[in-house]
Amino acid sequence: DLRAFFGGKKQEPEQNGHANGAAPNGGVKKRTADLAIYEQYEQQARQPEMRAAAIRDGNADVIQKPLLPQFESAEMRNLAETLLRDIIRGSPDVQWESIKGLETAKRLLKEAVVMPIKYPKYFTGLLSPWKGILLFGPPGTGKTMLAKAVATECNTTFFNISASSIVSKWRGDSEKLVKVLFELARHHAPSTIFLDEIDAIISQRGEARSEHEASRRLKTELLIQMDGLTKTNDLVFVLAATNLPWELDAAMLRRLEKRILVPLPEAEARHAMFKELLPAMTSNLEVPYDILVEKTEGYSGSDIRLVCKEAAMQPLRRLMSVLEASDELVPEEG
Repeated sequence: DLRAFFGGKKQEPEQNGHANGAAPNGGVKKRTADLAIYEQYEQQARQPEMRAAAIRDGNADVIQKPLLPQFESAEMRNLAETLLRDIIRGSPDVQWESIKGLETAKRLLKEAVVMPIKYPKYFTGLLSPWKGILLFGPPGTGKTMLAKAVATECNTTFFNISASSIVSKWRGDSEKLVKVLFELARHHAPSTIFLDEIDAIISQRGEARSEHEASRRLKTELLIQMDGLTKTNDLVFVLAATNLPWELDAAMLRRLEKRILVPLPEAEARHAMFKELLPAMTSNLEVPYDILVEKTEGYSGSDIRLVCKEAAMQPLRRLMSVLEASDELVPEEG
């Protein structure tokens, strides 16, 4: 039968130990990659029957897609399992309101990603949604926060990908990881693939003769997969972020059709950040927000947060000095 063909056998429990590290319970089935593939096919074969039963019971939303799609080999499945850790389960829980300023960037992202998912019938033909979006700007301005807000608003599957996710030391595995990544994204559509610091993955080709062959193959596979997104109706978006847009390859820039500048926060946004991070503790104490806004011209959102953290440390340092001098124990809250 199929289970025997895929390598699923019963393993007799050992007399003085446990088979496969599990407690003896009449035999433990040997977990192999082939058996895992068999169980995957078996689960998917039961999907129509399970969905029909759920619809009869009024629980149609309970049945979800299997975690992995069908793969042609156990090797591809193993590569897919390494990418599962980069999927953010559930919603990142970042709201648009939690991002101060950046109104233009938020509006453009809503037009490019959120609206096509909410109102797909309006985005057809020439108005078909963009498949590649580039967020560029100085460091610490909120590009990653914007990407998470998109995933929260759209309730999409969010793949948080960095260079370490798709680069392997084994020959040929990097290209396969890229291919598997896009297959997973299509399987879990609507989905968002967030490529943070994309300049580290696909910089300009041909400038340095020392570029390794494996690096060129990885870049080529990524370009091919992104080109395939524009020829399908799958709701898969590639959202890339970089601080160095001039370092990107020209072919990648062509595929990142929508490019959104994420600038340094303006005075109004800086005022809102200070008001949230350094609230007035009492009605008699007024924080000089206007002076802080004036002094932080050219600061990024990350810089402002560090400034507020350093300001909050000042009274704590004084308290620590008093406690250290008097050798008193810090009272516990109770």
